Amino acid sequence: MEMSKITSRGQTTIPKRIREAANLQAGDVVAFEIAGDHLRLRKVEPGQDDYLEGLSEVMSEWVSPEDEEAWRDL
Repeated sequence: MEMSKITSRGQTTIPKRIREAANLQAGDVVAFEIAGDHLRLRKVEPGQDDYLEGLSEVMSEWVSPEDEEAWRDL
């Protein structure tokens, strides 16, 4: 079992072993689901979610290093 704390901003780090086992890379999209008293985190593969696929073209305009810096502390 791997553990990680949640910050006051609701952020957490996915432990390295989990990222490697799930083949998660920077820029990947993940989905959260509640199932009873469990939280599921899954990698969203391209084409797996039509809604996210539709958003990907629109969201790509906000992926510059300047945008990342501007949004980092929000």
